[in-house]
Amino acid sequence: MAAFLPRRFEDLTGFAAADHRAAFSAFRASAGRLIDGAFPTGALGLRAEAFRPAAVAALRVGEILDAEAARRFFESHFTPLAIVPDGARVPDAGGAGFLTGYYEPVVEASDEPDDVFRFPLYGRPDDLVKIDDVNRPPGFDPEFRFGRRLSCGMIGEYFDRGAIEAGALKGRGLEIAWLADRVEAFFIHVQGSARLQMRDGRQMRVGYAAKSGHPFTAVGRSLVEEGALTLAKADMVGIRAYLAAHADRADDILARNRSFIFFAEIPVDDPALGPLGAAKVPLTPLASIAVDRLLSTYGIPYFIASDALTIGGAPFRRTMIAQDTGSAILGAARADIFVGTGDAAGAIAGTIRHPADFFVLVPPDLAAELTS
Repeated sequence: MAAFLPRRFEDLTGFAAADHRAAFSAFRASAGRLIDGAFPTGALGLRAEAFRPAAVAALRVGEILDAEAARRFFESHFTPLAIVPDGARVPDAGGAGFLTGYYEPVVEASDEPDDVFRFPLYGRPDDLVKIDDVNRPPGFDPEFRFGRRLSCGMIGEYFDRGAIEAGALKGRGLEIAWLADRVEAFFIHVQGSARLQMRDGRQMRVGYAAKSGHPFTAVGRSLVEEGALTLAKADMVGIRAYLAAHADRADDILARNRSFIFFAEIPVDDPALGPLGAAKVPLTPLASIAVDRLLSTYGIPYFIASDALTIGGAPFRRTMIAQDTGSAILGAARADIFVGTGDAAGAIAGTIRHPADFFVLVPPDLAAELTS
């Protein structure tokens, strides 16, 4: 799965010079839920309860406005451990792990369909059931976490993207809003949230509520495999351009990703805050990451370093807090960076596909336990 190697903060190139204030604010945003035991411990053994003293300290300190004070907070409460995935080499900022980026799109939407707004975002259907080890039918794919309650009472596979977009849910009143662009709707599924600018002037947020259960398939990778795109052009910009140029193929290409996301409406109480992540706290741009929910633990800090990725004119070196997850985020040294809201954030997020090295920041007692 992964090994942990002890490190010192002075071993982490760029840590001393980095600005950790956003990371501290993000850590503090999760602190109350860490203290309350809301976050399960993942298979890596990063025990949530071990982080509670630091969470208590973060709430006691209050907001930190001084960059040096933010750095000292992390140095005084944690020790870094390099994460070495199975078969990977020792981290050196060349990239034992992998980074991608995501953002919150802002798009125009309508309460009602018309000739322009024709592509719906759906709420969670009442026949969608979560599957666990208790109710999983014999022989049912263990990767499926959701299924469909059939009229006979049994559980089967839920409708996939192709079936839903062909009308499987039509007429059930599940539509939250309609969009003008099917590709935009697809990428909202990939991002997991969006801010909708309604035609009556209202703003509405939609966030992840559930999914069909089918595994996520990266359509960019499938286009590379068939030779339609080069690997270098298989980012969000390249995929959008290809679909625009081959509109007659768009339905078939998008249907390759059988996973389908259902959304919930979320009021925009504070437009300055990011969308809610899976940890149920607002995401902080360039300080929140999505992680593998089965391996990692929400609310805990990482230091991530990449020579290949440049944001703001310098190699990427940032402390980040695990506050979200995603279907494509699999592995101990794998993260999706939340970049922010709107087109400018999307322009950055869509190009992030870079190797990186991961260091998890853990309390000293837990560090000794994990490296013994």
